[in-house]
Amino acid sequence: MMHTLKRQSVPAGIVNLADHEQLAQQRLDDNAWAYFGGGAGDEITLQANRTAWDAWRLQPRVLQRVAGGHTRVALLGRTLAHPIMLAPVAFQRLAHVDGEVATAYAAAALGAGMVLSTQASTPLETVADAFLADPGRGALWFQLYLQHDRGFTRALVQRAEAAGYEALVLTVDAPVSGIRDRERRAGFQLPPGIRAVNLDGLAPRPARPLQGGQSALFHDLLHDAPTWEDVQWLQSITRLPVLLKGVLHPEDARQAAAIGVAGLVVSNHGGRTLDTAITTAQALPAVVQAVEGRLPVLVDGGIRRGTDVFKALALGASAVLVGRPAIHGLTNAGAAGVAHVLRLLRDELEATMALMGCATLADVAAVSLPMPPLGIR
Repeated sequence: MMHTLKRQSVPAGIVNLADHEQLAQQRLDDNAWAYFGGGAGDEITLQANRTAWDAWRLQPRVLQRVAGGHTRVALLGRTLAHPIMLAPVAFQRLAHVDGEVATAYAAAALGAGMVLSTQASTPLETVADAFLADPGRGALWFQLYLQHDRGFTRALVQRAEAAGYEALVLTVDAPVSGIRDRERRAGFQLPPGIRAVNLDGLAPRPARPLQGGQSALFHDLLHDAPTWEDVQWLQSITRLPVLLKGVLHPEDARQAAAIGVAGLVVSNHGGRTLDTAITTAQALPAVVQAVEGRLPVLVDGGIRRGTDVFKALALGASAVLVGRPAIHGLTNAGAAGVAHVLRLLRDELEATMALMGCATLADVAAVSLPMPPLGIR
């Protein structure tokens, strides 16, 4: 069934992603802004993700032949129009009545890949129908949290396969939720009518009895936290490629490559899980080096400019993902706002490539970035 979108236009005066963020903060209530805008703890990693990209500097080349260039990239057997994808973000109907459907239409129209969250507020089949109908679309992937019920997880994977999703992105950096002070101060709660609809039917996790002095976290909840064996189990039950999202350590990257995962996403969950964790711009080069070209490495976290996208690609990423900027665009103008965010990033990437003397992403990958000054890497 086709979803009729609310028709909106991007407000005048919005010329970059920071403008979108500022307006979105004004439009969202405190409850929704605490969820979308907040991070873990003192939000040190949340802020550092942004400034870490700024620390890498560009050294342009001049008088290069760049006419006829393009932004196409090969990824998991497909050629995409550009290397900008939308990261999984839960409960998008908190930001706009059209939620994930608006995001899907916008991403498809702009040739961007999209990763749908397990905790989407719209059925995964509805989102797939909206996205896959566009012949110029990018890749459609499904982000997965392993559930305590393996039978439910298997059924969810089968639903994603049947709906046309092309890969599974297993989030591995959140065995527990981060300590999110901003959400706690706001008393965050989902309003009526918004829920993780794709988890309907999942029975509550049975609690384990605790002995005196035992921890509810270590002796109960973490028994259901995913391990490397669970990754291999997931690979065994699906025909889709499996990527791991949330890898920051090169040893984890090597182990992932050793068991044959299809790709990695260097991510610290947008600064929402472990505060003071290393930034993604810091972690990316070592992860790329660790896998030695055996699988694609993507990156998210703090990317707000086309120059950030360029730097990520120069540091070895195959593509980037953006999360909060899409939510800001969605808040401000629905599908048109998400499309505007993607258009801004792609236009800025193309301009950066031209100014750096790079006609293709292969040229970008060959660029050597000067090291940031010691202490701000």
